[in-house]
Amino acid sequence: MKIKYKLDKGTLYIYLIGELDECSAQTARDKIDGLFTEIIGISRVIFNLYGLTFMDSTGIGMLIGRYKKLKKMKVDTFIENPTTQVEKIIEVSGLYQIMPKV
Repeated sequence: MKIKYKLDKGTLYIYLIGELDECSAQTARDKIDGLFTEIIGISRVIFNLYGLTFMDSTGIGMLIGRYKKLKKMKVDTFIENPTTQVEKIIEVSGLYQIMPKV
């Protein structure tokens, strides 16, 4: 799992690349939470899932946890460009109800 990011006009784009599962979720969680601490002035976060080849329920849980953390910080959270396989998992889980697709 690789995580890349960019900040553009208050929007933090987080690119998840590879597999988000039980083996990688803790590392991803720690790295992403570190970004929230380091970067000042975030008004919204967009998780770009184009490079995500696999995600299981642990990955969904990781995203929900980041959503909750950002909600406390009053930061809007979105998902963009999920692969077909990952989008099916997101739809079944109901994740789009709290993290809309842009």
